[in-house]
Amino acid sequence: MTGRDAMEAEFDTVAEWTAEAAISLGPEYRIPAACRGSGRPSALDWLLAGLDPRPGDLMIDIGAGLGGPAAYAAGRTGVQPVLAEPEPDACRAAARLFGVPVLQADAAALPFADGSASHAWCLGVLCTASGPQAQLGMLREMRRVLRPGGRAGLLVLLATRERLDNPPQGNHFPSRAQLTAQLSAAGLVETDAADQASLPDPPAWWQERAAAVARDQGNRIGQLLTSGDLVSVVVRLQRPAS
Repeated sequence: MTGRDAMEAEFDTVAEWTAEAAISLGPEYRIPAACRGSGRPSALDWLLAGLDPRPGDLMIDIGAGLGGPAAYAAGRTGVQPVLAEPEPDACRAAARLFGVPVLQADAAALPFADGSASHAWCLGVLCTASGPQAQLGMLREMRRVLRPGGRAGLLVLLATRERLDNPPQGNHFPSRAQLTAQLSAAGLVETDAADQASLPDPPAWWQERAAAVARDQGNRIGQLLTSGDLVSVVVRLQRPAS
């Protein structure tokens, strides 16, 4: 299986299966299931505290997957999310689960006007880019769609050493220094960051509901996080006002 095939299996084919399972189990299972791999509640709350959206504000979810984090944000803050997701099955699944606007679009070519959003986030997506230049392209697109002074959030997996043992196909994990350089080159200002491991674990009910629809996929990323070769970091960003 190629790296691209592996990515499609994770983000597209499994999406429909996950949606079916979550729908069959009940509404309370949808957000935990659709947030799998995209942040625990404490990390989403930490990002939302920095984004500080108001009810009705437009927030673009870049690489939204099944739309769980966007639905969580809408429920917590009243923000109006618009999802951008490249895989068609994931788009259909997000629309079925949450009934929110979903556009099939790549993170490096977003179908939004310059400065159209006050808020955006990109959760667990940067490491799916083909390499450093593609990652920089994603970050520049995020900056472009933010209005001056707009705020954004990242959840990114960072490599703690140069060579990883048995990394998943199709992923490219930047170091902390590389991410810092990319943010600067993209014209985004980092205002705060936190290691996701330092934030509270999900509550038991969240873990149980997520596990109820989980599928064993030989999670290499989970193994690398456990070994310490990767760290999961949430980052608050801002587009400069001028």
